[in-house]
Amino acid sequence: MKVTVGVSGGIAAYKSAELVRALQQHALDVHVVMTEAAMQFIQPLTFASLTGHKVITSLWTPPEAPDSSLDSAIEHIEAAQTTDLLVVAPATANILAKFAHGLADDFLTTLYLATTAPVIVAPAMNVNMWQHPATQANLETLSARNVLIVPPDSGYLACGMTGSGRLADTPAIVEAVLGVLHHRNDLAGETVLVTAGGTREALDPVRFLGNRSSGKMGYALAEAAERRGARVILVTAPTALRPPANVEVIPVITTEQMREAVLNRMDDASIVIKAAAVADYRPLKQAEQKMKRSGPLTIDLEPTEDILAEAVGRRHSGQLIIGFAAETQDPVAHARAKLLRKGADAIVLNDVSREGIGFDSDRNAVTFLTRSTALELPEMAKRDLADRILEEILALRRPQKVVTETGIAIE
Repeated sequence: MKVTVGVSGGIAAYKSAELVRALQQHALDVHVVMTEAAMQFIQPLTFASLTGHKVITSLWTPPEAPDSSLDSAIEHIEAAQTTDLLVVAPATANILAKFAHGLADDFLTTLYLATTAPVIVAPAMNVNMWQHPATQANLETLSARNVLIVPPDSGYLACGMTGSGRLADTPAIVEAVLGVLHHRNDLAGETVLVTAGGTREALDPVRFLGNRSSGKMGYALAEAAERRGARVILVTAPTALRPPANVEVIPVITTEQMREAVLNRMDDASIVIKAAAVADYRPLKQAEQKMKRSGPLTIDLEPTEDILAEAVGRRHSGQLIIGFAAETQDPVAHARAKLLRKGADAIVLNDVSREGIGFDSDRNAVTFLTRSTALELPEMAKRDLADRILEEILALRRPQKVVTETGIAIE
């Protein structure tokens, strides 16, 4: 998706480079438009190097390119029609006033008037300018026109004063961008069944075999799917998490209970995402009373049910089934072998040997594997990663272009 970042002339303009890089980490195609004042704080070359795209700074043709006057004259219309979102950060008091009153004397203000895409502004200015009635009135006008405002933070300002007016932190702006872009119903009409957490197998009345799964990735997937319009069924092993709103929750403890819940409800689902960390073994026999410490202990184990393979064997026409694989050695090879062995449509590979991500963390990095592709999704918040995974799942439904021997692409 194409996001246009507008940079206006405030000291916080240098933070826009950080915003551009953060947006790119979410697989967004970022383009930059700068005002003349913004170029006094940061050079266009910085953004061109980051994005790989031309940075637009003027409505007019540069003198060294006189033959491109027609292209320059309509460039703002082309940019307005092709962007999926316009985010202005920093948005100065001046640019807010121009937006509110419909003034269009440079590329950024003209783009704002010409686009029908959603608009986000992240104001940054002196505290007195922020609190001035004129600025607040302009913000009310923009808000009434469905412009999303990411309010500034409070703290020490570049002018030496303390108060509101400091540009919001980059993660807050990124969250607003992703919220707008993902506030769509591309999963409307779908029923998504998600499994989450780690199953437990009792050793005795007080102990169990388990794993380190926190359930955060599965819960993030359930929340993301619901936000995108799906009906969501969450089959969850014990976690410390609060279930997402508007999601049907089926609590389970053991692998057998999870198997029963999945097989009972999978006929209702168009997409099944097996994100749970299922125990592979359980005690052959559970002790009826608490086992006492008495020296070395041997416990006989038996394999648990293979829920993913059984679900694939019972799938109905058009149903997508996605598995997860937590690996520590030769992760891609082992995950692809699992994909082929189980017969799922894709496997989300989590290399749990990497430090700082995965188990118990709010961040993760995965590889989305199909039979013919391996797409690395870089480290990001699990909630953001959930949306990226859902996008790749939806892409499995799209017709794939194949180039024939004659060079013609067909679907």
